[in-house]
Amino acid sequence: MASRADDLIDRRRLRRKLSFWRIATILILAGVVIAGARFLSADGEFTSGPISHIAKVKIEGTITEDDELLERLDDIRKADAVKGVILNIDSPGGTTAGGEAIYEEIRRLAEKKPVVAQVGTLAASAGYMIASASDHIVARQSSIVGSIGVLVQFPDVTGLMDKLGIKLEEVKSSPLKAEPSPFNPTTDEERAMMRRMILDSYDWFVDLVTERRGMPRDEVLRLADGSIFTGRQALTNKLIDELGGEREAVAWLGTKGVDADLRVVEWKKKEEDGWFSLFSSRAGLTGRESLSETVRVLLGEVGGEHLFLDGLLSLWHPADTSPAR
Repeated sequence: MASRADDLIDRRRLRRKLSFWRIATILILAGVVIAGARFLSADGEFTSGPISHIAKVKIEGTITEDDELLERLDDIRKADAVKGVILNIDSPGGTTAGGEAIYEEIRRLAEKKPVVAQVGTLAASAGYMIASASDHIVARQSSIVGSIGVLVQFPDVTGLMDKLGIKLEEVKSSPLKAEPSPFNPTTDEERAMMRRMILDSYDWFVDLVTERRGMPRDEVLRLADGSIFTGRQALTNKLIDELGGEREAVAWLGTKGVDADLRVVEWKKKEEDGWFSLFSSRAGLTGRESLSETVRVLLGEVGGEHLFLDGLLSLWHPADTSPAR
């Protein structure tokens, strides 16, 4: 009886081992199939291979100095397989320094390959700055384009401090050091300093649009009062070149010697290609980032990235027109 019981236990152990290895084999095969499908798909790894294609890059949300995007654009510039580039832009703008960095990288790219910007819902402020770096701008009839200008915003919490009984003491080398500050009422001298800085960046932005759009400066100044335009209005005002979408963008590339029948392949963020991309790219928890950077990334995912924008901004945002409750 003991021998039969031992045989039964051994059989059960063997069945459990076989079940484990069957499941493991199925999972491994599934991984191989997924990897193969990913390689052969339109959005697969054509980036470093020999297959000629048109690269598409999405630039969305608030613009900052994005090192990963700059590196991706540089990789596209160096890739022989890329014959043309479509920038898919949907952005309200962001920091002027961030827009400038991306603008310059796009101009470097355009020296080697034809680049067309395709505006989705919005290309305003620094978003339009980036679009103007391309050789051709396509927008929908109802796209929002423009908002050429610069601003600096800072809060004044002195009233709240008075209510809470908080007083700030400070010692500094000169009156304008670390001003304007949310903890002190803004003086006329501080406002004048900020205005000089804003107007200098504004002149730079206007000159940039004047050069890229081939328009007289006084005409650009007429449009650069912060106004936004529909795609139809932007075409009339020469801020864009054509109405349409990706089809029109590809057709324009065809006029520059790019085979219009080439596949359009999106070059995505590098971290999105990994197995743990959902967690690492959304939360930024790679083991290197600080807690503050992780909070920054998480807030950015829920639309709170503007809380961390420092310095000069070229950003369009509509006023809250929702009814009071």
